[in-house]
Amino acid sequence: MIGKRIKRLRQQKGYSITELGRLADVSKSYLSQLERGLQTNPSLQFLVKVSKPLDTSIDFLLQESKVHKCVDIELDEEWKILIRQAIKDGLKKEDFHEYRNYIKFKEWMKDQEKS
Repeated sequence: MIGKRIKRLRQQKGYSITELGRLADVSKSYLSQLERGLQTNPSLQFLVKVSKPLDTSIDFLLQESKVHKCVDIELDEEWKILIRQAIKDGLKKEDFHEYRNYIKFKEWMKDQEKS
């Protein structure tokens, strides 16, 4: 599943395997093996390197296929307006990921305080 996600993201970006390998500083042959399902357990270091040029997170690459199907839900109009405005204001995907991580951290801190 990881290989399929990487391949789909790579193709959406218009990268060849060679280009992604160069941008991520990883072996194109290993990348090809992963995409074809011949390798199935990449290291976290590999995932970190590949996630950057693909503008994605390690969480997305590792998630189960059932979780991925939830991404296909229809956004209501308010979400669409918020997202468009954020993009118009210059919010980047990286900023959004960073904000999500901050929220997760704050929730974790609350849980730690309760313990």
